[in-house]
Amino acid sequence: MKTIVSALLVLATGPALAHSGVHMHPHASDPSWLPLLVTFLVVAFGGALVAVRRK
Repeated sequence: MKTIVSALLVLATGPALAHSGVHMHPHASDPSWLPLLVTFLVVAFGGALVAVRRK
């Protein structure tokens, strides 16, 4: 479980560390990332739940 949480934290902070400064492709104002994020979280937590229950 610790490795799953660590991997999720790295993935969550990765985009913030990618680059800095003003740029022409604003990430926060584009709502198309929301379904992708929700799907990723559901799959990640579902996988973690399956892994915990198998032990």
